[in-house]
Amino acid sequence: MESKTPPSDASPQEASIDPVDRVINYHIRTKHHFNRYARSLGFLDWVNQPDPFRRYGGAQLFSLPLLKPDEDPQSPAYDVIYEHRSAPCQPVSLSTLSRFFEFALALSAWKKAGESEWPLRMNPSSGNLHPTEGYVVLPELVGLDLKPGLYHYAPKEHGLEWRAEFPAGPVARLLSRFPVGAFLFGLTSIHWREAWKYGERAFRYCNHDVGHAIGTARIAAATLSWKMTLLDGVDQNTVALLLGTNRADDFADVEAEHPDCLAVIWPSGEVRGYEEVRGEGLGVRGYIKEIPLFLDSEIVQELAGGKWHGKANRLSGEHGVHWDIIDEVADASWKTQAQTLIVSLPNSQPQNTPYPSPLTPQGFSAGSVSSSHALHDSRTTSNAGAIIRQRRSAVAFDGKTTISSATFFRMMQRVLPCADRPQLERPMPWDVWPYDPAIHLLIFVHRVDGLVPGLYFLVRDTKKLAFLQQSMNPELTWTIAPGCPDGLPLYRLLEGDARKLAVQVSCHQDIAGDSAFSFGMLAEFEGTLRERGVWWYPRMFWESGLLGQVLYLEAEAAGVRATGIGCFFDDPVHEVVGIKNVTLQSLYHFTIGGPVEDGRLQTLPPYGERDK
Repeated sequence: MESKTPPSDASPQEASIDPVDRVINYHIRTKHHFNRYARSLGFLDWVNQPDPFRRYGGAQLFSLPLLKPDEDPQSPAYDVIYEHRSAPCQPVSLSTLSRFFEFALALSAWKKAGESEWPLRMNPSSGNLHPTEGYVVLPELVGLDLKPGLYHYAPKEHGLEWRAEFPAGPVARLLSRFPVGAFLFGLTSIHWREAWKYGERAFRYCNHDVGHAIGTARIAAATLSWKMTLLDGVDQNTVALLLGTNRADDFADVEAEHPDCLAVIWPSGEVRGYEEVRGEGLGVRGYIKEIPLFLDSEIVQELAGGKWHGKANRLSGEHGVHWDIIDEVADASWKTQAQTLIVSLPNSQPQNTPYPSPLTPQGFSAGSVSSSHALHDSRTTSNAGAIIRQRRSAVAFDGKTTISSATFFRMMQRVLPCADRPQLERPMPWDVWPYDPAIHLLIFVHRVDGLVPGLYFLVRDTKKLAFLQQSMNPELTWTIAPGCPDGLPLYRLLEGDARKLAVQVSCHQDIAGDSAFSFGMLAEFEGTLRERGVWWYPRMFWESGLLGQVLYLEAEAAGVRATGIGCFFDDPVHEVVGIKNVTLQSLYHFTIGGPVEDGRLQTLPPYGERDK
């Protein structure tokens, strides 16, 4: 199959320079500008639109039961999933795995317009293209009628494809340092699914989607009172080996999968603090105080030598253009070294407690925004499962709906990771994330009752306040927002009507100005890459996707709706607050408001006859 390589302005020396500089070059090259967008095909090649569903021909499919909302395991109240002491813990079984995958990666509905139908999923995706694939490594567990091995989740069928047979003994040894009932969860990306539409910028969007999927998985686990943490001490070669993405024969002449991450999930149980550990053939052999965030690579190699099943399906007939720069940045940001990271299990897990003129950029006008629409401040439902199922990405906002300052502040509190706490004592879902935050919010407030319209900033790690202030225009006013709850580091930078500015920097999309508020996620960029490692580039996007997933559900819980915005003019966003280098970079935009529904679209159940 012949493919064309797009023209490039990259230096011939790029391949030999420092990996951090290669990643920064990719990031700069894939920025959108007022006078040009990042490289893409420029049109949609509908004939070669990728199949949204990966399947492995020859692999046995185990159907998961389709559970009705009132069947066990039932979902707790939405607020309960954010508490450490929450609903009773569920054991790992076919029913609980089904509920987990339903809330994490399953279909949420089909949309129909005329003769066209397309699926929606629980996990959001740029352009509804869904590059993310999910896997589980299951041990031999009492009450789980599945053999040990690696399984690929098939969302269209809501089932698990048995990719590899893993002997029970080595799997038990691999998981012996984790709590009883633990299993592994993995994510991969098919870059072509995004590159088909978005070209060179696709690597960014694939990693946004990984972050959203980490969020949906962590929240799905919370509905069952399961715990989850990323195993980010694992090197990427080990991830590839365990998930089988390195198996050339299984992906011959089809779109490759990029191994992204692994996580461990376990039932929290009734015991707080010391967790039981099950050894191979030994039953309960003791208690542990900490768990590793890495795996034994020798055991992974042993497992990878087992029996594998299935060949990956081809997603597009022809590709036309191969975007070499995506392969280059994926290679440059590949995590080559394992780390012996350890996380402590808390002796007790407290409940998540709530947190009791300057230069005027062009396009930022003085004045306020009047409200002419009823306040949305009541929840449509208090059930976590219902909120997860009803989540959609808004396609338009009404330009009228306001939210209360109390609702706005609550949303801001939800995205604070409480970085001063040990990891597993942080609020869900931030207990999944083994790092201090590197993402902060630049917020365009349009219609929040009790707040003057203008530009605000949420500092998600107060230790970074001085750094952030020094990285921006020194004439910005850093004033705590009026009425702000104690401990919420939300600052007002500028007053004025920012609707036109928000639209302008978000690729002229009205959704950024017609909402109640919108924001850009600013990452601590170059310093993070040089201090933590070049492999942190994808993780910046993961963190932003995780953050966005929290706000997707918060919007639904508040009776409004949200949507992610991947298209924005990078440097004009930075100019709004005077960022002049790559110390900070905007990675993702987001917007929340009163949705306008398209009455021409029909909504169908996700699994048709199986739903009945």
